[in-house]
Amino acid sequence: MGLKTPLYDSHLKLGAKIVDFGGWDMPLHYGSQIEEHHAVRRGAGMFDVSHMGIVDLHGAGAAQFLRFVLANDVGKLRTPGKGLYSCLLRDDGGVLDDLIVYRMDEEWFRMIVNAGTRAKDLAWLRQKSASYAVRISERDDLAMIAVQGPQARELAASLFPADVRSRLLELAPFVAVELGNVFAGQLELQSCFVARTGYTGEDGFEIAIGAGAAPRLWEQLHALGIVAAGLGARDTLRLEAGYSLYGHELDENHDPLSSGLAWTVAFEPAERDFIGRKALGKALMIQKDEMTGLLLLDRGVLRAQQRVLTSAGSGEITSGTFAPTIGRSIAMARVPRGASGRVQVDVRGKLLAALIIKPLFVHHGQVLISTELLGENP
Repeated sequence: MGLKTPLYDSHLKLGAKIVDFGGWDMPLHYGSQIEEHHAVRRGAGMFDVSHMGIVDLHGAGAAQFLRFVLANDVGKLRTPGKGLYSCLLRDDGGVLDDLIVYRMDEEWFRMIVNAGTRAKDLAWLRQKSASYAVRISERDDLAMIAVQGPQARELAASLFPADVRSRLLELAPFVAVELGNVFAGQLELQSCFVARTGYTGEDGFEIAIGAGAAPRLWEQLHALGIVAAGLGARDTLRLEAGYSLYGHELDENHDPLSSGLAWTVAFEPAERDFIGRKALGKALMIQKDEMTGLLLLDRGVLRAQQRVLTSAGSGEITSGTFAPTIGRSIAMARVPRGASGRVQVDVRGKLLAALIIKPLFVHHGQVLISTELLGENP
């Protein structure tokens, strides 16, 4: 038996297939992973993401601490609620986790970390914070629901009073707002926090609330026609959007530069020291691998750990799947730097043809692969 979120019984009521995910009992799907995927791309779907860690950092030294412990620079965050995507690095540049941090005010930052790394992250943060005026608190009293899709914001906002609804619909991408205690219909939500972020390549909200109200809010969202979606759809959606998954594209044995996340490392200003900076400076000079996308040209399905043969040497798929929006198999792969064009993938001993492309396949419902490539056969 694994850990359970406050929505566990809600998943059972909807007939979810429960699987272990990083020690948590989570819904894989509620009947059809493909239908859940399409619901998010075409309308609205919702995910239980309460297994992810919510960490609050308070204190006069919170910003200074985060500028040291994160590879990206929270000094960029000038307005309340603004979010920043970053990696948490080891001294050698290996990725401990990828996360989002929000600047709520001058002395309060909120961090959303991955489920499987939350204990490790907290231990690391507390170890490194000893000399800073910062208090680190895990918010295990909160649950979180992600509502995603082209209709997601309108539908979710409709539950709230008119003044709150307007604030939510005016929220800019990658910005969060703390609403405090607020009503959604007849349901009072405690410590309601809403961010216009997600992990699907679609618009939407991630809503954190007091855990006790989560099942009722889930029911209200479902009653609006928002489709419950599980881990299966979440994975195909994120892969189509080219989003990394910790333990696949990211891990402690690889730095952000070889993982397609060089853009999340803020080397400027030069005087800012951060954990892993020296190691990344050296890695820039000798970088051998890079992250790319693959489109399978033959029939089959690409999967993680399959070998990729390129003219520059061999690489490996980090994540692969059949992409429902595209109707073809796609993957993300770590390959030798400079590899391009056609490659071969070893699928159970058979070499299949694939094409290296930019690892961003679908965005806001639009397929970004040309029709010529989708129609191409070897």
